[in-house]
Amino acid sequence: MAGRFPILYLAEAGADDAVMSSGVLAYLVDAMPQASFTIVGSPQSAPLFADTPRLDKLIVLEKEGRLEWLGLWNQVRAIKWGLIVDMRGTTFSGKLSRQKRAVRGKDEAGVHKVELAARVLQLDEVPAPRLFVSDATRASIEPLLPQDGAPLLVIAPGADWVGREWPPERYATLAATLTNDGPLAGGRVVVLGDEKDKDAGHTIRLAMPRNRTSELPGKLSMVQALAVLERAALYLGGDSVWTQLAVAAGAPVVAAYGPSDETVRGPWTGVVVRGPRSVEEFRKIDPGLNQAILHMNEVPADRVLKAARKVLAERAA
Repeated sequence: MAGRFPILYLAEAGADDAVMSSGVLAYLVDAMPQASFTIVGSPQSAPLFADTPRLDKLIVLEKEGRLEWLGLWNQVRAIKWGLIVDMRGTTFSGKLSRQKRAVRGKDEAGVHKVELAARVLQLDEVPAPRLFVSDATRASIEPLLPQDGAPLLVIAPGADWVGREWPPERYATLAATLTNDGPLAGGRVVVLGDEKDKDAGHTIRLAMPRNRTSELPGKLSMVQALAVLERAALYLGGDSVWTQLAVAAGAPVVAAYGPSDETVRGPWTGVVVRGPRSVEEFRKIDPGLNQAILHMNEVPADRVLKAARKVLAERAA
């Protein structure tokens, strides 16, 4: 770390929140070439930052208990930090030696999380979410993808709650329509997700001609998923970390939303398609937004298809 400006970055524990804030870290990487970085994250968020340039240390805070924070203290207390960026808004960071400290405040109703992250550094322009992918990571995913140069339609059908999952049969319909004789004719489909999304991946594959689908749920790290998404001609998903990753990778995004407020957590540079109900109407049915109700069934496939065609047409133009 000698000769560099040491920055400590405390990322959010939630992976999707950490992705939405990632533009702030990317801004620092670009604006401060003399800086080196120590990044602290949870088991879910830390892997997002594995390929960050000039990364001195990636620390995983396994739990939120007292012993874990004490262990973190022992790893970072001896350093005089040039800057501490605390995206968790903790009092912990205030006890460390530093020149400057920037701390995230509380969420605000109606303000997108990407905008709130930019306020931490008082930036005039809001940086879009962006994560880094190394050449080695890009090389690692090559054997898993088609090598014929066909456009890639990347789909992530999963979500962290059944109420945010759009039916996989509808993703399958769109995949077949877009890649058979649609704007991505001759294209290949790549399915991303966790282990639990394998069945949805099978549903999509069965709607496609043979050998036109790569099923990758549970097979990739977060940065490998980013490397795949960098190559996407189009991404389809819902309110999930995969959609936020697609934004961070610069992919064109179309996302189906229902019981989620896209003004706060929608894909920053993407297109959101909703059904007929507002978030407030969903809350009347499901006050905690946590019941096992298939809320997303009311988002029609034809509207998502129309949005996808429009996004592809605009990019082609």
